[in-house]
Amino acid sequence: MARRLEGKRAIVTGAGQGIGEAIARLFADHGATVFIGELNPATGQAVANAIAEAGGSAVFVETDVTDKAQVARLIEAAVARAGGIDILVNNAGANVFYEPLGMPEEAWKRCMDLDLEAAWTCSRAVLPAMLRQGGGAIVNIASAHAFKIIPHCFPYPVAKHALIGLTRALAIEYAARGIRVNAIAPGYIDTPIAEAYWATFADPAAERARAESIHPPKRIGRPEEVANTALFLASDEAPFINAETIVIDGGRSALYHE
Repeated sequence: MARRLEGKRAIVTGAGQGIGEAIARLFADHGATVFIGELNPATGQAVANAIAEAGGSAVFVETDVTDKAQVARLIEAAVARAGGIDILVNNAGANVFYEPLGMPEEAWKRCMDLDLEAAWTCSRAVLPAMLRQGGGAIVNIASAHAFKIIPHCFPYPVAKHALIGLTRALAIEYAARGIRVNAIAPGYIDTPIAEAYWATFADPAAERARAESIHPPKRIGRPEEVANTALFLASDEAPFINAETIVIDGGRSALYHE
C-alpha cells in the first residue's frame, strides 16, 4: 500500500501514549513528518525516538496545550522546521468525572481547559499557516460521551459535546478555503487511562471483562483502530468529508440496553 501521508506535516497533541501515540506512529509510517506536542517529556521523547528508529520522522516539542504561549511555540517550531502544517490532530485531553453537585469548582475549569479550550487554542494557532498554504485537515478527538450520557461523568460530556460544535463551526467557516475539520468519537478504548481505571478496582481483570462484555464484539477498542480512522480523515482520500464525527465504539452506543 502506498504511503498515504507522504510529504505531509502533522502535529499530534497528547501523543506520548494511548490514542495519540498510535496516531503519531501510524502517520509517520505513512510518510508524514510528525511533531509530537506532549506535556510529559519522557513519553513524548520516547515516542519520537521509536518513530525515528522505525525509519520515520518525528520531533518532540514539550507542550502544555492549556498554555497559549507553549502552543504558539509548538506551531512556530513545526512551521520553521517543515515549512508549513498540513494536519493537526487535537488529541490531548483528560477524563474529568464527577456527580455535578459534588464536583470541585476547579474541576470544571480543568475539564474545559483540557478537553475544549486546548483544541481551539491549537486550531487558532495553526489555521493561519493552513490558510496561507491553501488548505489543511484538522481532526479533533471527541468522545462517545458527547452522545450518550453516563451518570457521574460530569462535566466531560459537556466539553466533548462542545468540541463537536467547534468542529462543525470551523469546518463550515473555512471549507471554501481548503480546510477540512472533522472529529472522531471513541468509545471504550484499551489505553493506559483505561488500565489505570481498572486498577482502582479490587479485581482489575474482572472489571476489564465487564467492560468487554457490554460491547457487541465482546471486546473494547484498540488505539490503532482510532488511528486508522484519523489517518483516513487526514489524508487526501477524504476530500469531501467535512464537519463530520465518526463514532468508534463497536456499536455500543446503538444498543437500546445492556
